Amino acid sequence: MSSFPNITSSSLIFFLMGVPGLEAAHTWISIPLCCLYITALSGNGIVLFVIITESSLHAPMYYFLSMLSATDLGLCISTLVTMLGIFWFNARQISFHACVAQTFFIQLFTVMESSVLLAMAFDRFVAICKPLRYATILTDSRILKVWFAILIKGTAILTPLVLLLKRLSFCQSHVLHHSYCFHPDMIQLSCTDNKINSVLGLTALIVTAGVDSIFILLSYILIIKTILNIASPEEQHKAFSTCVSHIGAVAIFYIPLISLCFVHRFGKKALPYVHTLMASVYLLIPPVMNPIIYSVKTKQIRRSIKKVLFPKGSEL
Repeated sequence: MSSFPNITSSSLIFFLMGVPGLEAAHTWISIPLCCLYITALSGNGIVLFVIITESSLHAPMYYFLSMLSATDLGLCISTLVTMLGIFWFNARQISFHACVAQTFFIQLFTVMESSVLLAMAFDRFVAICKPLRYATILTDSRILKVWFAILIKGTAILTPLVLLLKRLSFCQSHVLHHSYCFHPDMIQLSCTDNKINSVLGLTALIVTAGVDSIFILLSYILIIKTILNIASPEEQHKAFSTCVSHIGAVAIFYIPLISLCFVHRFGKKALPYVHTLMASVYLLIPPVMNPIIYSVKTKQIRRSIKKVLFPKGSEL
């Protein structure tokens, strides 16, 4: 039996590896990583600020976009301390309870982002398929209820995962092969039966992101059907252009997520740093790209950002 004691208390310490196999390059890796964090935090912060302060953006579409930005900010902040701590200060230690808390918040904001993308798909569906009822269906009170429902749904689904993590014992290696606490990585270190944790984690992913993606797809099938029934090509193009930003946000969220799942499940022979880099891409690319996509593709957001950043120039 290993000399490590069977403990899951506050005295248990995990060690984060950063990028396995590329430890010598951590200083160089920190440069693009820091740039990504600055871009994500500033981009989403600006989008959130302009939506709150600009009365012209107080509409359902932009309320949902503010939810997406808030979720992306939460996702960035959840990993910021450990990732930059490793690459800047070689701070690899993290307590068991801090690791569990980080795992919970990473998964919570991931689940919430999936749900927000579904809500945004419903917003586009109502705007295109039922435009005359748009204002009566998506009222401010209903949008607020959707936000609370998304938060409660994520918390209810993920709380059992946290409770089940606390029952595990870790009597062998305490080394986690990522720059943050990753749920599958944690349960693999357990010396007790972790089948329930693995099954429940997979179930939570299917119930949230899996179900959400199906309803997003169904929404767009109905949207495309409605657009094709519009006689004017100009009106078709105008209707479809309102969905481009959302389609981009869905793609940059689900493609890295699906890729990470495939690499984790079937890429056992892949180099160690492939898993870590994929996990970092999955967490950082959506928060970095979402504000860029919406700033480029949405004229109202672009104008409001210019007004905030260049107030004198916007008056010309």
